[in-house]
Parts: sequence; C-alpha cells; structure tokens
Amino acid sequence: MLDIAEELDRWVEQGRDFAVATVVAVGGSAPRRPGAALAVDTDGTAIGSVSGGCVEGAVYDLCREALADGEPVLERFGYSDDDAFAVGLTCGGVIDVLVTPVRAGDPVRPVAEAALATAATGGAAALARIVGGPAELLGRALLVRPDGSPEGTRGGGHEGGFGAHPELDRTVAAEARAFLDAGRTGTLEIGARGSHCGAPLTVLVESSVPPPRMIVFGAIDFASALVRVGKFLGHHVTVCDARPVFATRARFPEADEIVVDWPHRYLERTEVDARTVLCVLTHDAKFDVPLLRLALRLPVAYVGAMGSRRTHLDRAERLRDVGVTERELARLRSPIGLDLGARTPEETALSIAAEIVASRRGGTGVPLTGAHTPIHHDLPVHPTARIGSVA
Repeated sequence: MLDIAEELDRWVEQGRDFAVATVVAVGGSAPRRPGAALAVDTDGTAIGSVSGGCVEGAVYDLCREALADGEPVLERFGYSDDDAFAVGLTCGGVIDVLVTPVRAGDPVRPVAEAALATAATGGAAALARIVGGPAELLGRALLVRPDGSPEGTRGGGHEGGFGAHPELDRTVAAEARAFLDAGRTGTLEIGARGSHCGAPLTVLVESSVPPPRMIVFGAIDFASALVRVGKFLGHHVTVCDARPVFATRARFPEADEIVVDWPHRYLERTEVDARTVLCVLTHDAKFDVPLLRLALRLPVAYVGAMGSRRTHLDRAERLRDVGVTERELARLRSPIGLDLGARTPEETALSIAAEIVASRRGGTGVPLTGAHTPIHHDLPVHPTARIGSVA
C-alpha cells in the first residue's frame, strides 16, 4: 500500500472509497515484491501494480468485489493453478495478494489514512497488517512510529491495533520497528501461543522511510549525469565540492542539495546510514585520501571512487599510508562502476548506478542471457521473523 502512498493520499483527501490489493508473499520468478500494491476506487480508476501486468485484470475484479461487499480477501495466483494462463501469470511464480476495502466507516480506514499521510510526506512509519489467520482478523492494521508507539484501528468492540490482545499489539510493534530501522518490508510468522488469540498469524510489515541518500563528491560533468540517474533511482542526492565556481545550482539543477566544503569535512558532519551511497568522482589525492579514509569506516551501503587502474593503485597506497586497513580497502569499489564499455558521462553514470543496484540486490552484473542465476534475488537483510511457538 505504501508504495503508492502519494496517489492514495490524494484519494483520501478527495474523500474517495477504494480497495487496495497488496502482494503479501511471493515464490519463484515473480516480478513484484511484497508491499507492491494496486488500488481501485468506486469509479473504477486503478493505480499501481501487483504483477507487472500478469494478473492485473483478475486483481482488479477482486478489488471491485471487495468495494461492493466490504470483505477483505486473500487470493493466491500461481503457475500451479488450473487457470494460470487465463489470468495471465505465466512467469512461473506464485504471488499471494491481500485485497482490503478502505471505505468510510471501515475499521482500517483511520490507520490507513495516517499511514498514507506519513508516507506521502516522506515520513517514517511501519504499517503492520494481518494477512494470514482467522478471517475476522484479516486486514486489521497497526501503524508504528519510529519511537515504537503504535496507532491502531478500532473495531469489533476492541481498543487497539488488532482488536485481539494488547500483548499482540506490543509484540508486533516491537518487531515492526526493527523492520522500520532496516527500511525493509517483510512478514512476521507468529505462532498460536505468541498471537494470544489461539491461532497462528502472518503479519505483513511495510516500511515507509525517507529516500536513501546519494552523496556525489566532485562537481564535474560526470557528476551531473550521476545526479540525474540517482534521482531516477529514488535517491536524495547531494553534490559536494570545495570549489564554489563548480558547485553551483546552474550546473546541478536536479540535485537536492549542493554543498561547498571540503568533502571529508562535510562527511564528518552529515548524517549517513546503512542505505547511503558515496560516489567519489574527484580523483584528486588531496580530496580523495582524507575523504575515503573516513568513508571506508562508516556503516554505509556503498563507497565508490573514480579513476584509472593506475590511479586506484596509487590511491590505495596513499590510503594504506594513513592507516586504512586491507579489510577497509576491500570495501572500496574502484575503479567505480561495472564494465559496460562506458565513455560518455551518461554511460558512466549508468555503469555506476548498475553497480550500486547490483551491490544492493546481490546481483552478479553478468548478462542474464545464458546465465543460470535467479532474475529476482535480494540480499538477505532480515529473515522472516517467527514469534512464539505453535501450541
């Protein structure tokens, strides 16, 4: 739901009723991941996608039915279904889709509105919804803020997120915050004892977090192309250079921030996290060495540096001379980017972006043609959590 938050938040402001279909589990070769959503309003307008086109028609019909009868429904589409070709899922995967009506007066409406408003404005929150378990709990939701405080739905005469047991709300809120801290979406498997309701539950946790940062050091022509690609990939992009004549808004109109400062000084005082990518395009030792000495010791997702192979060897020796260890040096992507044969700034930016995506997703960078590796595969960031034991 949160991946189409901006559009859905506008629907909420306009007072529209709608149903939202969310991918809650995938298996095999499925084009979208858990959290992908498609929504349909009472006029039949549709936004979003759950399968890249494979089963959109069937899911659209389920949304219309949920709007009419007010009942959430969990549906599986997969290659083992007799009607797999009829609905169009021919990629060999399996997807479970939860369809939830969000209408005026529905118990889920208040928490959905709060979650969408937070996500649409770039705020941080985790939306936890029951996607497997007793029918009367299906679709119930809990919104968790970064401080761990939950905001839940009202329904069934119960106060609290899931209307079942306050201990369940507290347990899920604690686990959802771990998902939020990691900026990821996934599921919780809760045993019958842990659920406090006598039955096992599956809970989907969707995280809304601010865009990951990309900091580009070096206000050169290659940086301008990388800024555009970084924005296309959804990053909050900062350009930093110590030379005010080059670090200008006129040269980098699409950057979110332009900073005139020595790169290592700026990196010392700015916030980074495990999703931040650092791209060093200065290839000048007086900037590179103090910057990379700091960058390689920070808990960031990616550190890449531009330069020839000879420049890299010289840079590595300079870094060793200032105390950078071999383990720290092993984190450095240099020369930066994948081997695409790139020459122009735009091609080079694509090469760098491709390496960033491969690093994030665990890709190999080899052509898919003739390869035997999975097409869709993420690095394990946080395994599916299991809480409680089955009685």
